Amino acid sequence: MNAQLKNYQRPILRPMRSEDLAAVLSIEQKIYPFPWTIGNFNDSLSAGYSCWIYDFCDQPIGYAILMIAAGEAHLLNLGIAHDWQSQGLGRSFLRHLIGVARQDGADMMFLEVRPSNKKAIALYLSEGFNEIGLRRKYYPAANGREDAIVMGSSL
Repeated sequence: MNAQLKNYQRPILRPMRSEDLAAVLSIEQKIYPFPWTIGNFNDSLSAGYSCWIYDFCDQPIGYAILMIAAGEAHLLNLGIAHDWQSQGLGRSFLRHLIGVARQDGADMMFLEVRPSNKKAIALYLSEGFNEIGLRRKYYPAANGREDAIVMGSSL
């Protein structure tokens, strides 16, 4: 557990703002080998997607992008800064996003995940997601392309 958490200060969830994008991009570039661009994040904000930040002492330490339409939610991106991983923040973030999706009228949630991302797959399975499909050569990878496991959950 981070020393900060031992001092009783806890990260909070809040809506993402445009001024968060530089910090979000910095996290994204450190945790993913093929990161989103600043344009991807800016477009998500501009489109009105449900964009969230995990904030600790006015510093983003995690982020998520959720698209909700026609009774469905699609988790587009979820990231936790490396130093903050394995502390339950991803799980609490996912639960928050499920609540947001329900509140906005979604009854299903979908996402894609790399087969190589075993920790994320374990998290999603433990939170009620099931594998429902496979997108061949979906993600860029060091050796060309990597498939995506499509997962879904009833809300």
